[in-house]
Amino acid sequence: MMDWGGPMFVVLLVVISTLGWLINNWIRARHGYPLEDELFGKSERADTEEAKKLREQNQQLRDVVERMEDRMIVLERIVTDKGYTVAEEIEALRDRPHSHDNGTGVQLDLGKKEKV
Repeated sequence: MMDWGGPMFVVLLVVISTLGWLINNWIRARHGYPLEDELFGKSERADTEEAKKLREQNQQLRDVVERMEDRMIVLERIVTDKGYTVAEEIEALRDRPHSHDNGTGVQLDLGKKEKV
């Protein structure tokens, strides 16, 4: 059985506390949390150049997505607008063959064919 009042108990407590503190800080550092410092409280992790570049690139991509969303909203408004369907109907009328002649072009009298 262990002697709870001896110096070995005190050393064991110090070792266990130190290991717990080290493991705690290792887990915090691995997951990006601020580290605990015994003297000054918590210390934030210094930003690396790579983290700054990633933040900047992230902001640029968010700006691009925002512009694309704005453009998509405008395109959806154009497509669902009634004026767009009217323009399509006008184009369809232009493509359709005319049933009556306006006096333009050469008339073909297909009823009177030349017999060969």
